[in-house]
Amino acid sequence: MSNIITVQEYIDQVSPERKEAVEKLRKAINENIPTWFQECINYGMIGRVVPHSIYPDGYHCDPSLPLPFMNLANQKSSIAVYHMGVYSDPKLLEWFVRSYKQNMWKKPNMGKSCIRFKKIEEIPYELIGELASKIAVQQWIQIYENSRKK
Repeated sequence: MSNIITVQEYIDQVSPERKEAVEKLRKAINENIPTWFQECINYGMIGRVVPHSIYPDGYHCDPSLPLPFMNLANQKSSIAVYHMGVYSDPKLLEWFVRSYKQNMWKKPNMGKSCIRFKKIEEIPYELIGELASKIAVQQWIQIYENSRKK
């Protein structure tokens, strides 16, 4: 999906069996994410970023790109949510893993910032919405800048 330009184009390309789940995850994120994170296509996924109008420096890997925060992706074997906060804030990661276990009775399938959902019926939409709400734009910029100083 690398040639996708808009969020709607991305959603239109999702397979019918996953489309509703992707839309529900997007809705949970959109209804809970703090103001000023901008929705766009980011790294070929539906992304929430800090726009250059708020953080002109952009992302250190490519300053022409806005600072990424949270992405939603339909992948080959799963639907994935990427959340840079769980990657960079140990307390947030601890909260998420604990809350996930309480809701789902098992550990989440995770990478460093990636939360994978192989079974649509096991997606905790409310928990992902709550995760989206945990860090405001200025908090994320501060966390990001502090991590860059190390």
